Amino acid sequence: MTNSPRFILAGVMGWPIAHSRSPKIHNHWFAQYGVEGCYAPLPVEPGRLEAALRAMPALGFAGCNLTIPHKETAIRFLDRVDESAARIGAVNCVVVEKNGELTGRNYDGYGFVASLREAAPFWRAESAPCVIIGAGGGARAIVDGLLAAGASEIRLFNRSLARAETLAADFGPRVSALAWEEREAGLAGAGLVVNATSQGMVGQPPLDLSLAELPKLAVVADIVYAPLETPLLAAARQHGATPVDGLGMLLHQARPAFRDWTGVMPQVTPALRAMIVTTL
Repeated sequence: MTNSPRFILAGVMGWPIAHSRSPKIHNHWFAQYGVEGCYAPLPVEPGRLEAALRAMPALGFAGCNLTIPHKETAIRFLDRVDESAARIGAVNCVVVEKNGELTGRNYDGYGFVASLREAAPFWRAESAPCVIIGAGGGARAIVDGLLAAGASEIRLFNRSLARAETLAADFGPRVSALAWEEREAGLAGAGLVVNATSQGMVGQPPLDLSLAELPKLAVVADIVYAPLETPLLAAARQHGATPVDGLGMLLHQARPAFRDWTGVMPQVTPALRAMIVTTL
């Protein structure tokens, strides 16, 4: 148990925001670790983001998370961003410094890699090529996280090749963009496949990807967590690969943010995961 010297306020800004599981995650940790504080959903319209961020020091907030549609636009309203957030071009955690300045960070890549290591402890980033489907914000964060973990080769496949080429150019020679039509052949020899699109989410069609060329000892991950087992993960299980759902990324990216605001690095426990699963 940790006794906090002050009541810590934090929250998540988004529009809309009622669907967010972050308040349940962080308030669970406030209670678990005996930290006096509260984490709230903060509905902030896009045109009011700067005012909302700049109000945090006066309101006594330790910081906040950012979600759709604020992750990219927030950068221009902050006093500084860390190297990871700058590379990704998005912020998902804001910290109010002691002098009232705002620092932006991005822990999505960290959360993704931590979820892989939890669900597939045998996985090694450097051992085999990584394949990522998609080239949006989620893909950028995952590329950054995998490179930091030591990935030697990342193959990107996106319906818009130009968008994938832009992402690859931003991250250097270990990342290559390949034609969408080559995505299944590109699974040969891969140790990890990641769906970084919304395909497979409730209300969306499944990802169009056969795993026939994928080695059976590979890991298949999805950033989607509703449903918890997407058609891609079901296919991975049938293929003999190790499936990793998107809930782990959500849970693990929250850990360093909670640490930044409270000084306590929380753990993802089976009880926390089970509680969030009931909300899906």
